[in-house]
Amino acid sequence: MGAIEDRVSAFKQRLEGLKANGHYYYLQQVDEVGDTRVKIAGREMIVYSSYNYLGLLHHPHILEKSRQALEEWGTGTHGVRVLSGTTKLHNECEAKLASYMGTEDAIVYSSGFMANLTTFDALMGRRDLIVSDQLAHASIIDGCRISEADFQRFRHNDTEDLERLLKARREQSANCGIMVIVDAVYSMDGDVCPLPELSGICRHYGAWLVVDEAHSLGVLGKNGKGILEYFDMPISSVDLLTGSLAKTIPSIGGYVAGSKDVITFLRNNARGFVFSAAVPPAALGAIIGSVEVMETEKWRLDKVRGNIKRFVGGLNELGYDTLNTQSCVIPIIVGEDEPTLELTRLCHIDGMFVSPIVPPAVPPKKSRLRANVTAAHTDEDIDIALEILGRRGRELGII
Repeated sequence: MGAIEDRVSAFKQRLEGLKANGHYYYLQQVDEVGDTRVKIAGREMIVYSSYNYLGLLHHPHILEKSRQALEEWGTGTHGVRVLSGTTKLHNECEAKLASYMGTEDAIVYSSGFMANLTTFDALMGRRDLIVSDQLAHASIIDGCRISEADFQRFRHNDTEDLERLLKARREQSANCGIMVIVDAVYSMDGDVCPLPELSGICRHYGAWLVVDEAHSLGVLGKNGKGILEYFDMPISSVDLLTGSLAKTIPSIGGYVAGSKDVITFLRNNARGFVFSAAVPPAALGAIIGSVEVMETEKWRLDKVRGNIKRFVGGLNELGYDTLNTQSCVIPIIVGEDEPTLELTRLCHIDGMFVSPIVPPAVPPKKSRLRANVTAAHTDEDIDIALEILGRRGRELGII
């Protein structure tokens, strides 16, 4: 066999081993989806692996806006956005997002991954430097890699390490473009980036600052406006905001928000936008409806924050390490792979649907369950999950 066949064969053997031990938890068919429940293989479970942070998945206003868009515009568009695929609905959606985030303009991509994958490549050149946090999302890493720019990483949330890299590059070149890219909330640890320090360093060295708000939009800040509101900072503190439209906003797509000139540049130069089909009308209706609900139903923020406090506090009392999470993303550190996978299996048996995260997604010895708490969870839901994790964790000697 050749190298490709060897690679496929090795993965097949590993996959078969995981399935034989009942430890393969991915790509499972979900037969029913509720705000807090899923049905898999005929069993109903409380779901703790959902990005439905504000509990909007079945919101009647959002469903109605999606239905209206579908009936008025059909199931798709006539092509890519730059040719015949831009409808009035696309422009309305982008204006709505820009207004919500306080930017001049916004552009909607077919996915959040695509937004990061092709935006950096469009803006950066061969003599430029891109620097990302070591724990940045895979879409950021891949977007940096396909760019012709030099790509470096700084230690997680370590502003001194970032400054070291920027200072060294500025000493070499006073005029090269520099872009620093971070997550607002990190998808595996749930912690928040130190935006005030990052912004100050970037301004000092003439670097652009790009922040991915995939896990913070609608959740962080007094009114859910994201990382800038969380730190009470003006929009001028960053250069671009990127994010997903398939998490807090229960639709599909991704966005980049910033100045009108930069967004116009991206509409004409970002290959993932220029050569991808337009986001379909029903999805756009859901995005518009979601922003409208986020602007009016502020009680959802209080609910999700109360649920986070209850769940994290309960986990810590049980003896679990939840790192420094400050968000809906709650890591439940186990350590080794095998007990992590076995704890997942037992949680599923007991009716708690939660996902295991093992290397290479996280460092060795840092395997974990990643639980996502939403505004839709009740106190009883959280107490049931804590009881399961406490009982099974003690049974396995994890706590």
